[in-house]
Amino acid sequence: MPHFLVAVADSVFPSLDPARAVLAKIGAEMRLAKKPTPDSIAQVARDADALLVTYAKITAEMIRQMPRCRIIARFGIGVDNVDIAAATAAGIVVTRVPDYCIDEVSDHTLALLLALVRKIPFANSRTHAGHWEMSAVVPIHRLRGRILGLVGFGKIPQLVAPKAKAFGLEIVTYDPYVREEITTAAGATRVDFAELLKVSDYISIHAPLMPETARLFNADAFRKMKPTAYLINTARGPIVDETALAHALDAGQLAGAGLDVLSQEPPSSSPLMGRDNVILTPHMSFYSVESLVELQTKAAEEVVRVLSGGAPRSPVNPEALQSAQARSATE
Repeated sequence: MPHFLVAVADSVFPSLDPARAVLAKIGAEMRLAKKPTPDSIAQVARDADALLVTYAKITAEMIRQMPRCRIIARFGIGVDNVDIAAATAAGIVVTRVPDYCIDEVSDHTLALLLALVRKIPFANSRTHAGHWEMSAVVPIHRLRGRILGLVGFGKIPQLVAPKAKAFGLEIVTYDPYVREEITTAAGATRVDFAELLKVSDYISIHAPLMPETARLFNADAFRKMKPTAYLINTARGPIVDETALAHALDAGQLAGAGLDVLSQEPPSSSPLMGRDNVILTPHMSFYSVESLVELQTKAAEEVVRVLSGGAPRSPVNPEALQSAQARSATE
């Protein structure tokens, strides 16, 4: 059985045992970088056959220092921290895990929505402070019959939709990359972005971060939203212009926001902190004990497939697969 070296750029997991157990099937050794810095990562990845990464930035210069690497597998859904073009040029397949934590993020989305609409955090803090007064939280409107706009309609929002419909919400969605029959089958109505901003009582962001979505929610977008609307973001922080959001809240252009992601994490300061109508959670929507095991297992299985000469389930750059397989055949 061949012996492989798998480098780990960074880890936020209590243990890497689930990934280690998968990699043991091909006799792979795992080495974790001491720190998530370019130099430390290079020390463990220089002779590695594969790289596992969570949040560390994997640049073109770092990729040039990994001549043996065939696959960079991300512990996560997005891959905006990996230089895809450089990896492709080097013949390295980049993979992701698009189908983990869909229960957790969709649940968190609904939790933020319910907490915002029912004003639970504000009511809780007032009650703990000794103020037993319902008048402080009025008005509150019922959910049934209102419109939830989903920006992006991949696996997570496709699971948000039926959960939201159980509360009587109507669903509209904007995603130019998803076929209309998929939205129709989910009981959602496909609209353009301007229409979604106009009609939605609540908007939840589920789009990937790319040039087209960076600061998609800016001052112009907030001006087009209902002043009673709430914004939820469990996707990527830079999709929302946080300064513009703070100004919009000050101007009464929307009612509140629930954000699990921010442009800077953790924030050193933010104009959104300390507001009664803003709920902030520390990029935790993906988390459950079970989801972390699933994530490690599926990412490590991609490494096993590629190092064994097979094809990964979720390649970001499938055009690089032929180069990776050719190297497997010669070793």
